[in-house]
Amino acid sequence: MSVTSLDKDLDNLTLTLVADFAAPVERVWQLWSDPRQLERWWGPPAYPATVEEHDLTPGGDVTYFMTGPEGEKFRGWWRVATVDAPRSLEFTDGFADEDGVPNAAMPTTANRVTLTARDGGTRMEMRAVFDTREQMDQLMTMGMEDGLREAAGQMDALLTTG
Repeated sequence: MSVTSLDKDLDNLTLTLVADFAAPVERVWQLWSDPRQLERWWGPPAYPATVEEHDLTPGGDVTYFMTGPEGEKFRGWWRVATVDAPRSLEFTDGFADEDGVPNAAMPTTANRVTLTARDGGTRMEMRAVFDTREQMDQLMTMGMEDGLREAAGQMDALLTTG
């Protein structure tokens, strides 16, 4: 599996995933920059994603929904802050209501993705920063830690199959 570590830091309110891939940085970047590839891994296997809008530019939005095993839909959104293709991406990730409107009652996370060349492949680091310990605990209880590990664990297969 590509995921080499997933560290929860309660003092700094971060969740950091590190994954190593036997693919160049430019190829791993495509898993983020191409909405059809993004939806093949963004979400754990039992909750596949469908990307509806994908504007990976500063100020742009990415909107999506995950479909659960019983057909239920869970909507989410990103607000893109910075993009340095193919090296880094920063965005706020949040929940949305059934109409796709951001749900202010749910927590958001500030996320930074960095891709660096390493040992002939790519190291990806995804760091999510939470506003409060309560919000971090809420998202951990909802399964964010396992969901992130399972979602990123699907990336290797996509890099080898295209």
